[in-house]
Amino acid sequence: MTQDSSVRAGIRAALPLGPPTFLLGASFGVLARPVMGWLAPIVMSVVVFSGAAQFAALSVLAAGGAAGAAIVAGVLMNARWLPMGFAIGPSLPGRAPARAAQAQAIVDASFVMASRGDGTFDRGLLLGATAVQAVSWWTGTAVGVVLGPALPDPEELGLDAIFPAFYLTLLVAEVRGRRALMAAAVGAAVTAALMPIAPVGLPIIAACVGALVGLRRS
Repeated sequence: MTQDSSVRAGIRAALPLGPPTFLLGASFGVLARPVMGWLAPIVMSVVVFSGAAQFAALSVLAAGGAAGAAIVAGVLMNARWLPMGFAIGPSLPGRAPARAAQAQAIVDASFVMASRGDGTFDRGLLLGATAVQAVSWWTGTAVGVVLGPALPDPEELGLDAIFPAFYLTLLVAEVRGRRALMAAAVGAAVTAALMPIAPVGLPIIAACVGALVGLRRS
């Protein structure tokens, strides 16, 4: 068994992710306050703690959709945590309940950072990296909600470009070799084809399946 890093090492490694995560959280707070009020966005960021799901739910609400439709959109977007949890579970110590509790720390960036590239994951990096992003996301949301009326529209500042840039950075760090490149290409193609016609969240699920097919065929 490869020894895990310390949580402190994970925190240090994830410090560069703090500012962009804070800005994303602030963007969510600014956009969510007119739709959800001042308290709900903060509670949502603490409880849900998933930028993709929260923005998906917010987009449904902002378009006049019902709360049930927003919840479904968020759940579909977060369905990706299931295969990620199955992948990381064997690398976490303890019985099943303890592993499930530790797996709550999975977010996209910490999952990538914790991956050793051989199918195993570094628990210390996972927990430390997620701690940085959690604090940044929560404080960013609170600042965006409180100062929202005094702040410009996030799109005017180009903050809407942070999300795709953030995930592209993770993709570049994760793609190693022809098999991973094939999986990424198939997943991207499936997502691009379904986004104009499928409900929010379904393209992500289909992309996961497409990525697995790409891995198998390569």
